[in-house]
Amino acid sequence: MTFYSGFSLTNDRRFFGPFVRESGYTVAGFSYGAIKAALHAANSMSRIDTLQLFSPAFFQTKKSSFKRLQLSSFSTDSEGYFLRFIEGCFAPYEVQDVEMKIGTVDELNELLNFVWNEDLMDKIIDKGIKIEVYLGLEDAIIDVSGAKEFFLPYATVTTVRRGNHFLQECK
Repeated sequence: MTFYSGFSLTNDRRFFGPFVRESGYTVAGFSYGAIKAALHAANSMSRIDTLQLFSPAFFQTKKSSFKRLQLSSFSTDSEGYFLRFIEGCFAPYEVQDVEMKIGTVDELNELLNFVWNEDLMDKIIDKGIKIEVYLGLEDAIIDVSGAKEFFLPYATVTTVRRGNHFLQECK
């Protein structure tokens, strides 16, 4: 299995254990990593049976002023930005330990301005790849309803009723 981590994260695959397909023919990604996983699936010549997108970064419905503010905040204080980002990822629940590697402004710009589109999805589907999307309904990071509406025609969409960005539920 190939797994792409979220923005500024490493070893975050552990959060998705209940959902991950352990197969040599699965490609998966979380948030920013979902973008990378989808692009990999669309462009790879290798066999891929399943593409799993966990809380895919979906910001195409956000205003440009929101995106500019994110980039400015990150450029001013990347570590502080990351800590606030992680709090948002776990909201409304307690923050858990994560392994980080502060990303770049170029990566954040790519994440914020990536547009999921019909051509990309059709390219993946035309290769015979099954797409699975997992969304937490309490996700404070992405536009969950916009993502759900976009992905439903292309994928099996699973929602976690009380799940945050990491799909974690309050126990």
